[in-house]
Amino acid sequence: MGALEGLASNARKESAGRDGKGPPPVHLWNPPFCGDLDMRIAADGTWFYMKTPIGRPALVKLFASVLKREGDKYFLVTPVEKCGITVDDAPFMAVEMRIEDRAHGRVLNFRTNVDDWVVCGTDHGLRFEPEPDNGGLKPYLHVRDGLWAKVTRALFYDLVELGEERDVCGERMFGVASGGAFFAMAKADSLKEFS
Repeated sequence: MGALEGLASNARKESAGRDGKGPPPVHLWNPPFCGDLDMRIAADGTWFYMKTPIGRPALVKLFASVLKREGDKYFLVTPVEKCGITVDDAPFMAVEMRIEDRAHGRVLNFRTNVDDWVVCGTDHGLRFEPEPDNGGLKPYLHVRDGLWAKVTRALFYDLVELGEERDVCGERMFGVASGGAFFAMAKADSLKEFS
């Protein structure tokens, strides 16, 4: 547990110095690569270390705050070290949604499995990918710097309930609006495939 404790200690130092001012600026850090950790984020958002679930939510939240993506690879990063980890699908899960009706339209707010709130809009968009196995869709929410949260199936059904049809580049699309942006799920005439 030495490498993990060292990483946790360095991450705690960075978080303590931020005084709740958001996540550490990992996008600015480029320390030397220290190798891969036997750490994995499963498709359901569970974090594992040496094939054992990390049962301390505060530790998972701490590691999530120093998570960085470079290309298709994921790293835990502090100013002095960078360690590779495995991510099965997306590093986060969107587990709760709150809807706000504002003067300029609806805004969807999502809570992740590490208790970060993300306001869906132009900077934090939704994307919908085809499910190869069942022909459905997998929804994702952009959290930060190339890191995405998979939206739970229950919330996906809520998004479908909020859905509407709009013309996008001359094509009729079904999707959901939030924060002044429209996120297309599928062609409107193909909805029967997903119902």
